Order: sequence, then C-alpha cells, then structure tokens
Amino acid sequence: MRVKGGIVTRRRHKKILKLARGHRGSLHKLFRPAKESVFKALRNATIHRKLKKRDFRRLWITRINAATRAEGMSYSKFMNGLKKAEINMNRKMLSELAIHNPAAFSQLVATAKSKLAA
Repeated sequence: MRVKGGIVTRRRHKKILKLARGHRGSLHKLFRPAKESVFKALRNATIHRKLKKRDFRRLWITRINAATRAEGMSYSKFMNGLKKAEINMNRKMLSELAIHNPAAFSQLVATAKSKLAA
C-alpha cells in the first residue's frame, strides 16, 4: 500500500505559497521556485536586520560629525569631551538634538570643548 500524504503536502505547499505572495512571475505560483524564493527572502531579511543597525549608527555619526564641524570641532574630539564631562548620551539622541534643537547641541559642544581644554 502506498502513502499519498495529500493533505500534508498541500498544507506545506500552501504555507510556502502564502509566504511567496507578492513575488514576481512563477515565484508566487509554482511551489519549487516559490520555495527557493521564500528561503532566499527569509535569509536576506535576517541579514538585513543586522545591517540596519550598522547603517543607522553610521547615519547618526555622520549627522553628529556635520553638526560638530559646523561648531568648529571634530566628531572624535566632541565624543571624547562628552566622555570626560561624564555626559552619557547615545548617538541617536545626539543626532536628533543636532537636527531638532541646535541650541542645546551647541551647549553640549561648548561643554565638551571646556572639558577638553581643562
């Protein structure tokens, strides 16, 4: 007696095809290409979740660097000055300050300058 496994196979295929919705061409209609496409998409999603953190950190550092150079200071000296002044603020908040509240950011730059000079 042979085993057909119809409902199990159909459920497995439906699960993959549901994940492949929105893929182009046969990648959302035929099981085998859909499976490859879904696995690749899931792998890329995992990789890019990690890369997103790096990309945002680079963006924040670039923004802080631009704002500190406008105040006549480099990024590394600014961060060193903040560390000496014992101001623990993450780069995301520093970049937000630089964009939305330049007056407060310039006060931070002045604090960092004074700690470096002392």
